[in-house]
Amino acid sequence: MHRIAAKILRPGPNLTVYPKRLDSEGKEVMESPASPAPLPWHISKTRSDIFTAIRKAARTFGPGKTIIVDGDGTEVTYATILRGAFGLGSALGRRFDRDETVGIMLPTGAGAVVAFCAVLASGRVPAMLNFSAGASSIRSAMKAAQVTKIVTAHKFIDLGNLQPLVDELSPHAEMIYLEEVREGLGLGDKIAALLGPKLPALFQKARHYSRPGVVLFTSGTEGEPKGVVLSHQNIVANVEQVRSLIGLSADADSVFNPLPTFHCFGLTVGAVLPLISGVKAIFHPTPLQPREIATRIRETRSTLLLATDTFISQYARVAKEGDLNSLRLAVCGAERVRDETRQFVRRKFDIEILEGYGATEAAPVVSANSVELNKPGTVGQLLSDMDYDLVPVEGISEGGRLRIRGPNVMMGYMRSSAPGVIEAPPEGWHDTGDIVAIDEDGCLRIMGRVKRFAKIGGEMVSLAVVENCANAIWPDDMHAAAAIPDPRKGEQVILLSTASAVNRAEILAWAQSHGVSELSVPRKVFHVPEIPVLGTGKVDYGSVQKTIDRLVEAG
Repeated sequence: MHRIAAKILRPGPNLTVYPKRLDSEGKEVMESPASPAPLPWHISKTRSDIFTAIRKAARTFGPGKTIIVDGDGTEVTYATILRGAFGLGSALGRRFDRDETVGIMLPTGAGAVVAFCAVLASGRVPAMLNFSAGASSIRSAMKAAQVTKIVTAHKFIDLGNLQPLVDELSPHAEMIYLEEVREGLGLGDKIAALLGPKLPALFQKARHYSRPGVVLFTSGTEGEPKGVVLSHQNIVANVEQVRSLIGLSADADSVFNPLPTFHCFGLTVGAVLPLISGVKAIFHPTPLQPREIATRIRETRSTLLLATDTFISQYARVAKEGDLNSLRLAVCGAERVRDETRQFVRRKFDIEILEGYGATEAAPVVSANSVELNKPGTVGQLLSDMDYDLVPVEGISEGGRLRIRGPNVMMGYMRSSAPGVIEAPPEGWHDTGDIVAIDEDGCLRIMGRVKRFAKIGGEMVSLAVVENCANAIWPDDMHAAAAIPDPRKGEQVILLSTASAVNRAEILAWAQSHGVSELSVPRKVFHVPEIPVLGTGKVDYGSVQKTIDRLVEAG
């Protein structure tokens, strides 16, 4: 077991440093990426429920401060959020059972934040549902967390063409529409909205920081989605860990967040962290609009961007000159940052990417590179006050299976096979399922997930390495590998690629010229029009496997 001391301060997860800033006249100026200074970390700062931490921030930065700019440009203050949370929380509370877990199915925006805070203010636990996952996965998630009520909005359902989804979910859950709740607010609810921010003890059903604060769900790429139960302290601790690494200015900074709030990165870093830090959040309802996002970054003068490798590469390609000038940092999570993305962004915008690593089970940030110690190919050092352990894996000589423990590590899983039961990690240790090597500087190098290795002739082959070979040859395309049984060698690797010219011979030649084992060359390659991607930006490996099985069977 190893401990990363709390005194170590580093920049946060997947940071891309943009040294460029604009002055009041719109001219480019240079300033240190280390400014403003990070905040000191102490575990006592995490002993709060999430909504109380947001209320305290409102008091610190002023209720009239604009803290959210919604997708339509509407500016929302702390006061508006708190009034909405107390008023809706009062009305919703009458419809909920005690300690009930309540589903929230809304896009990134002020409405999702207010609904999240309203459920918290009512003393219940919000469960963030992935509306892009399909009815079957959502029903499985609902069963695991015992969700029987879902807060959503008519406008969202109409704009997203989600009525078929609602029709499939309605037999399993009561749909509660925000528009109808607002129209039905009674006198008591309006009094709660008015007086709640001033007299919270009378209207907020506060929860102990050790109790469940939110339920999120794994992507389900390797089976049914599991409910990840994060305590209030888990979320607040991760916010404070990140704040201790990133210097944020409540006056000068603004976070552009197009990531979904059903994803832990989009919720914790994209919504809760800005609210607690007093940093304005610019919300965009979907990450799938690269041109609109590049334009809004320019218009809002955002200084921090949240994205994934898949999305930031799209934004960089369509961004016009000047669109990204205001950005100071870009924070990339959820998937590995490819060398091709790093080089392209550096070449076009002179931007250096600092990569990090996270997991929903860690609320989500686990490790990060820093400006002082930026090692491409690694995901940096673990965050402060975290323990780690490497468990040996048969067939892999370097590194081991990473286990982590710390104040941000989940309370446990909920599974559909045991609804509502929190399966706590043994002695607080979460097995990430990732094979990791740690170098002399304490930086982590992710070699791949245990389940994303193929065993060929007794040797373990990383499917990520297979994909990296294809990425090096066809950097403008997407590639995904999976393994299927092989009667002679145990398994064989198959590659899907959107590159029209993809072929095994070029991959073999590249591997030979770069010293890569021929075992990492796929047995077969297939050109496909697109690689299936989840709403979080990750490759949907479940669908990839099904596609490969179908193509191989068809010959």
